[in-house]
Amino acid sequence: MPHINHGFTDKAWELGKAQARQVLYEVARKRRAIPYSDLVGRITAIHIDAHDIRFGYFLGEISREDDEKGMGLTSVLVVHKSGDQRPGFGFFELAENLGRDVSDEEACWIEEFNAVHDYWAKKTG
Repeated sequence: MPHINHGFTDKAWELGKAQARQVLYEVARKRRAIPYSDLVGRITAIHIDAHDIRFGYFLGEISREDDEKGMGLTSVLVVHKSGDQRPGFGFFELAENLGRDVSDEEACWIEEFNAVHDYWAKKTG
């Protein structure tokens, strides 16, 4: 019996993360951001809603794994479609757990956003 990861098989979960990474890295190369709803719309391996709590775990895993590789917190690119057009609370919670200074959320967000973009500019430039 396959292991279940947040209600999905490990294979589907990992394939979904690979699909999300492909989109996120493309967005980073263009020095842009992507709304949560647009990202979930481009993931076909798993069907998950942008407001589903599991999506936070999903993005958190991608960010932790990418940060360990020196790529920064990739989920900084995933933002609210309207309103503040920034990452949600979960991003800042993750950032703090990984040692980032979140006392000024705006500064944290901008610094991490630029770090991810700069990483991809170096990879493609």
